[in-house]
Amino acid sequence: MAFAPSSTPRASLSPTEDVHLPDTARDLVKILVAGPFGVGKTTLIDSVSEIRPLHTEEPLSEASAQVDDLAGVRDKSTTTVAVDFGRISLPGGIVLYLFGTPGQERFRALWDDIAYGALGALVLVDSRRIDASFDVLGLVEESGLPYTVAFNAFPDAPRHHTEEQLRAALDLDAGTPMVTCDAREADSSVDALLALVQHLIDRHAPEDR
Repeated sequence: MAFAPSSTPRASLSPTEDVHLPDTARDLVKILVAGPFGVGKTTLIDSVSEIRPLHTEEPLSEASAQVDDLAGVRDKSTTTVAVDFGRISLPGGIVLYLFGTPGQERFRALWDDIAYGALGALVLVDSRRIDASFDVLGLVEESGLPYTVAFNAFPDAPRHHTEEQLRAALDLDAGTPMVTCDAREADSSVDALLALVQHLIDRHAPEDR
């Protein structure tokens, strides 16, 4: 499972204070960026958003440390408590509205409201703690949303797993796309979003007669 070469010039992804939609906007699409606590959802939205992202982050407290699993994310000091929001324009007049969802079970009540109207989800996974993704994948599947899985390439993530092993560990359907990205890098994050968009297009393409 290799990184795909970026198809979107980095210069076109620079954040701007201009919140107006580009004149070329044609298709407006709501996308969820989902995944467990600490997987990089906020980072990914920050890296690609062409507008100043909206965040609802709060510092982690001693009380939250008692209920949130901090294994593998000990350096994390904040958490999303409602939603992250960003926007990116893609070639062909497609504009993605990105909604980052909280990763903890205690925020599950927000899921239906945030997911309403979404066409698909990009599910970020940390290969160091694959089991942390099961609950989120369950929510996405229960909602009926098509999705693409993106393994966020943390520096100390194991590299020896094959694509078949990772797919089996997550019990993914054979038709579910699976890619690797670095949520810190705009080009890499855009490639993951493009994989999801292509998946949505393929699902809605008319069958050959």
